[in-house]
Amino acid sequence: MSDLPYRPCAGIIIVNAAGLIFVGQRIDSTAEAWQLPQGGIDDGEDAEAAALRELGEETGIAADKVTLIAVAPGEFYYDLPDDLIGKVWKGKWRGQRQRWFLYRLTGDDNDIDIATAHQEFSAWRWSTRDEVIALAVPFKRKLYQDVFAALADHLPQ
Repeated sequence: MSDLPYRPCAGIIIVNAAGLIFVGQRIDSTAEAWQLPQGGIDDGEDAEAAALRELGEETGIAADKVTLIAVAPGEFYYDLPDDLIGKVWKGKWRGQRQRWFLYRLTGDDNDIDIATAHQEFSAWRWSTRDEVIALAVPFKRKLYQDVFAALADHLPQ
């Protein structure tokens, strides 16, 4: 196990009117790696402010096109696989510690534009919880299960 710290991060679950969840395919992955929008919290930045910033940076969705439904209690952690430690995030982190936010998209699909200035996704789709977990890289599946369980009372069935 690495003695590196965890990267502070905000994660976002976006649901549409049909109760489906936004998931994006990572542009930098050789495998089919899909994930929920998420990203680092800058020094001095509030976790929800980071979530809304990342939402715009990764999906093109403006903050006024979502409504906060719930915040998952506490922090969630995941470790990178050994072969990725030291290679991603300039080798500074062993994994992430995340705060998770659940938002409802109040706009429509036209408000989503993944061709952002620092594009992270090559494709996106609406998926069920089970599909999101199945599409995720193996080292994030347990994290997503735990986050969905923590927010189960607020997620559409």
